[in-house]
Amino acid sequence: MSDHTRRPLIALGASLDDLGEMPIEIRRAFGRAIRVAQYGAFPEDSRPFGEGLPREVLKLIESHHGDTYRAAVVVEFPECVYLLHVFKKKASSGKATPKPVLDTIRARWSAAKEHHRITYGPGSKT
Repeated sequence: MSDHTRRPLIALGASLDDLGEMPIEIRRAFGRAIRVAQYGAFPEDSRPFGEGLPREVLKLIESHHGDTYRAAVVVEFPECVYLLHVFKKKASSGKATPKPVLDTIRARWSAAKEHHRITYGPGSKT
């Protein structure tokens, strides 16, 4: 894929609506990182989400007025970029992501793999 070809963004669940409800600074920061991924580069400051999630799920983190925001994205596929979840971290202590949020990301990762298999074929990279 050419560096000038923009891969489509596929937002799962309410992830795009959730992003739209974030402060403008967060929308812009996540938007820039996603756009970088759409053009085939690895978003700066992204890293594997960890916390038991597959290595293909990346975490974007931004802070704004003392709050922390996260996005879970998958840039692994050459055909598209998946936005799995966007959320404001609400835990008052610790770095762990709440289990319901991790469950949402896991479910959407499974849906992304299935969508990719159906849309791009079983021979595509998964």
